[in-house]
Amino acid sequence: MENTILHLDLDTFFVSVERLLDSRLMGKPVLIGGTSDRGVVASCSYEARAYGVHSAMPMKRAKELCPDAIQIRGNSGTYTKYSEMVTEIIKETVPLYEKTSIDEFYADLTGMDRFFNSYQMSTELRKRIIKETGLPISFGLSKNKTVSKIATGEAKPNNQLRIDYGKEKTFLAPLSISKIPMVGQKTQITLYGLGVKRIQTIQEMPVELMEKVLGQNGISIWKKANGVDTSPVIPYSERKSISTERTFDRDTIDVYKLRGILTAMAENLAFQLRRGLKLTACVTVKVRYSDFNTYTLQSRIPYTSADHILIPKTLELFEKLYQKRLLVRLIGVRFSHLVEGGLQINLFDDSEEMINLYHAMDKIRDKYGDRSVLRAYGMEAKTISRFNPFTGEPPPLLANRRQ
Repeated sequence: MENTILHLDLDTFFVSVERLLDSRLMGKPVLIGGTSDRGVVASCSYEARAYGVHSAMPMKRAKELCPDAIQIRGNSGTYTKYSEMVTEIIKETVPLYEKTSIDEFYADLTGMDRFFNSYQMSTELRKRIIKETGLPISFGLSKNKTVSKIATGEAKPNNQLRIDYGKEKTFLAPLSISKIPMVGQKTQITLYGLGVKRIQTIQEMPVELMEKVLGQNGISIWKKANGVDTSPVIPYSERKSISTERTFDRDTIDVYKLRGILTAMAENLAFQLRRGLKLTACVTVKVRYSDFNTYTLQSRIPYTSADHILIPKTLELFEKLYQKRLLVRLIGVRFSHLVEGGLQINLFDDSEEMINLYHAMDKIRDKYGDRSVLRAYGMEAKTISRFNPFTGEPPPLLANRRQ
């Protein structure tokens, strides 16, 4: 039986949500993202794209290209709410789905033609999402993830496209190699150097040549160019790590501020571990300086989710890593090697009061939000995570990202 894979993508999602909230934005160039000089465009309207603006572009450059654009910082909480509305509709409709980002989904409709035409079902699903949420959405339908994702890109804006079985190579041939998922700028430059600009050229190349030029990645690209992709739709994947980081509006040398933010990061991540009934055995601290040199240092520890162990370890790694008199651009913390398990009590070091304190703080956070209780030392850390990383949902994309 041939697979049938549906790919759904909400068009200019952040912008579309803002237009639902403010109809005056309709038809105007809109930029969503960080408002500082280091801000990055998280989403932009098609009117802004006409000026050469695109996602992940520095906001400063975007404003130069499109000075009349309306700039909005955005609200991740609002976008998450609308994303959950779409997710619920998809969950009710399809037998198996995978949410790969806040605005992108795959669904496996294999075998559905026995009961209901897959294309008709996809069309009705798209109409229902538009009707119930007011958000424009596009889809691609084919035999695998790669072709369906590319088809969605060709269908946009707010449209749909089906690629019939056996027509995959014909559909892909005239398209630019940039349309292939996971082909980044460096890979494009390498292929352009070989005179390869269209997918058809890759289709005509022997796979051995692609492997010689790009290694294993070359084989993967060759398969995708030929419409071959056996990756399944995965409804849930277990997280192996959780992390958070902060990029500063201005590079800083304020060590007291840095320690405070790291304390808040470690405290919040420890709470996320306890909420998800997880333990970590590895702490990593990341520091990026104003010259963009980035350094990380990690340490293995006994499995734990306790603040009084993880916070001191985080600060200890920072002290070893930090080079004094250098301006810091970014700091981050990551807990990895995660396993299932509740908070482990150390018979010699942990007091009953300490454990009760954790339970009380976590109960307040569950009821009133992650930032309802935190150490005064970390009050400046305003961008710590506010979502549960162990629900199976992908991390929310922050609307105010920075470089």
